Amino acid sequence: MRSAWLLIILLGLGGMVEAAPLTLADALAAADQAHPDVAMAEADVASAKADVTAAGARQDLTVTVEGVLRQGRPTAGSPDWRADNSGRVVARKNLYDFSRTSSTVDAAEAELAAREQALISSRDQHRLEVMARYFDVLIADQQYAADNEFMAVVYVSFDNARDRMELGQLSRPDLAVLEAKYQDIREKRNASLARQRLARSALANAMYRPGELASDLVDPALAENDLKLPDYETLLPVVLAHNPTWLAQQQLLTASQKRLDSLRHENSPTLDAEVEAGQYSRDALTRNSVSGGLIMTWPIYQGRRVDARIAREQAQFAKLQATTEGLKLSLSQALLQTMLEIDQLRNSARPAAKQQITYRDIALDRSRAEYELELKTNLGDSMAQTMTAQQRARGVEYRLALAIARLAALTGEPANALSQLTAAKQ
Repeated sequence: MRSAWLLIILLGLGGMVEAAPLTLADALAAADQAHPDVAMAEADVASAKADVTAAGARQDLTVTVEGVLRQGRPTAGSPDWRADNSGRVVARKNLYDFSRTSSTVDAAEAELAAREQALISSRDQHRLEVMARYFDVLIADQQYAADNEFMAVVYVSFDNARDRMELGQLSRPDLAVLEAKYQDIREKRNASLARQRLARSALANAMYRPGELASDLVDPALAENDLKLPDYETLLPVVLAHNPTWLAQQQLLTASQKRLDSLRHENSPTLDAEVEAGQYSRDALTRNSVSGGLIMTWPIYQGRRVDARIAREQAQFAKLQATTEGLKLSLSQALLQTMLEIDQLRNSARPAAKQQITYRDIALDRSRAEYELELKTNLGDSMAQTMTAQQRARGVEYRLALAIARLAALTGEPANALSQLTAAKQ
């Protein structure tokens, strides 16, 4: 019998990777580090910053140097070919372009603001992903512990049945029934063991620590699960004022409007200041060694190029408007769904799980008393059922914590600040 229990314990330890104990706070701190999903959003922000610089550079001073080696034959005088070399330095700066540059800069800055909000959203979503994977590991551990306990109980019955069959007290068919039950529960237990490894791998990847599988996770207290929350009508305006995805969409609309403003001035004139200094191998009365002036350029006709670009941007703006309306519907629905989930978990799932624990504690006490009186041998099964009830209760708390974290991400507010919104309303 002792060897059988040793075998079960060894099987339970198989596949676990040695690592330092991990807390939820540590896991969430790792979520703020560079992860491919977040790194892509950070790259979008860097690209948008470069676009802002490029847009503002349209009115920067430009300096060009030009050198020409040339031979020419004068129209008057000697018919021989002569050197007509030159070297020039030209400085030019745009003075006015009818708001084309300023509108382009505004569009680029709005795009940058949108990318920054998208980065915030990406970080929020990644933190939610890490939290979910952390809870997955805890659930997998608890499920494995319960399945392992069930398997231990069935194995003991099966092992005792083999001894009884050898003594002629049990038939082969009856032993086959017990063995089949043992193999089924063993398969379930081994599947739980595999889920432990998979859950740890998913958590390590979410933390961007591939291969570093934590063997010991600390079950968090989840104190924010009992926060008093505002009602739906109070939170909906908060979502539309602070949700990062919504704010990013508003900035994209602004950027499109500014691009349209810029395009509508493409047929307007531009005014540049230019200063030129040059040296020439052949003197001429029409040449200046130094000159300066104002240059106005007016594109009178550009075909349908500008009209096509305006039409394309107008179509993009219409698409963004439709996306914005759809996003508003999605956010309001997500808010309602999250709040209903929180209500259901608090008022239905949590009481049911607690009652199941109470029932299983009573059943365990009865099984323990009967075991001590040697009336029944179902103590191990009762202990496993109690573990399952406790797992159910913790699973409810994990789901509740995730729902409250999603609510915080939707509103753009920290979870512990949600209760303050209720106080502000009163």
